[in-house]
Amino acid sequence: MKRTLLSIWETLEVVIIAVATVFLIRSFLIQPFVVSGASMEPNFSDGNYLLIDEITYRFKEPERGEVVVFRYPLNKDLFFIKRIVGMPGEEVSYEHGGIKITGPQGTRTIREPYLGSENETFDFFSPVTLGADQYFVLGDNRSKSFDSRDWGAVDRKNIIGIARLRVFPLTEFQIFNTPAYQE
Repeated sequence: MKRTLLSIWETLEVVIIAVATVFLIRSFLIQPFVVSGASMEPNFSDGNYLLIDEITYRFKEPERGEVVVFRYPLNKDLFFIKRIVGMPGEEVSYEHGGIKITGPQGTRTIREPYLGSENETFDFFSPVTLGADQYFVLGDNRSKSFDSRDWGAVDRKNIIGIARLRVFPLTEFQIFNTPAYQE
């Protein structure tokens, strides 16, 4: 009987440690996310299963070009995935098929290497001036994206994490890096 109880206790111990480990990892380090819709094509497709890094932004601020998951500003129960284009304190506007950024480094039009010619920004939107903790986010598939052009900036506190890894489908497995911008 003592041997059976010891065996049950050891099994229970392993299960408790496993559950606690998964809970800690999911709560503070990595969150799964499934892409829904076409707003991030061709870089992210409907049904892609991603791992979102939740810890990096505890030590550094988001950067232009990073793909982030955040709580939708008008309904905190919804999560969106978009690319950061405008940084805090900048003014973001449309200019000749591109994104014009006006900030401390002056004014420049950024070239987005991750967009195909069919996905360039083509629709005019009014200039948006970002606050100290706000980001301007756009989907990569500009004609199919509901983003900062429609509902405004995303507050820093609503950003959950950065897309780091596509794990499904397996044929599209990929680790993501921040793109280098050409100006």
